Amino acid sequence: MFSFKAFRAVDEPELCKKFIEGHANVLKDYGVTKVTSSNNDWMFNPFVFVITVTEKSSNKVVSGLRIHISHEDYLLPLEGAISQVDSGIHDLIAEYRKDGTGEIGGLWNSRAISGYGIGAIFLSRASLVISAQLNVKTLFALCAEYTLKPTMQKGFEIEEKIGNKGTFFYPKLDLVATLAVLKDVENLPKALEVEREFILDLRQNLQINRLEETPKGKINFEYDLKIENPNWKE
Repeated sequence: MFSFKAFRAVDEPELCKKFIEGHANVLKDYGVTKVTSSNNDWMFNPFVFVITVTEKSSNKVVSGLRIHISHEDYLLPLEGAISQVDSGIHDLIAEYRKDGTGEIGGLWNSRAISGYGIGAIFLSRASLVISAQLNVKTLFALCAEYTLKPTMQKGFEIEEKIGNKGTFFYPKLDLVATLAVLKDVENLPKALEVEREFILDLRQNLQINRLEETPKGKINFEYDLKIENPNWKE
């Protein structure tokens, strides 16, 4: 069984530490051993919300992602990345910020659960389940080439005002990144119907156990996607 838990980062420091530890272990698996503490400043950011996935038998956090709400005092992670190639990103985010916007990112998955679709399918859907509680009209995602298609299937579209019609080289010259934006978080009008139905249904059942069909068969998922403290505007 896998357990999904949504929360505001500053409210759950221990879960944040498990998120960080699990992510660091994944990076080590790929040969990245130096992770600076500054990368973890998000756990003290009042405008960050998190979803963790815990494998129940081991009680280990095996996957996770974050949603950063845009605030003039806290740059979105994508602003720091994109400003290196297009400084116009700051003005663009400021314009979207007027109606509430944010960024979905930081998704990682333990190798131990690869092949289940936890991150690519279910966790990415869960991010849009909780986004309805955050009172933002739009959301951004900075996509690698292999994540662009599933992101677009959830109703995102390419933001062509940045880079070369939304694309640019990042983090190095032989890798293409794309800036995508979801312009209607509440209704998801451009999402594939199967994605939209799953997300909207789970928004009505934030705390539920469901038997989900995964690439490795049916598995019981425990969802707790109700954020106890969602009002970041206070």
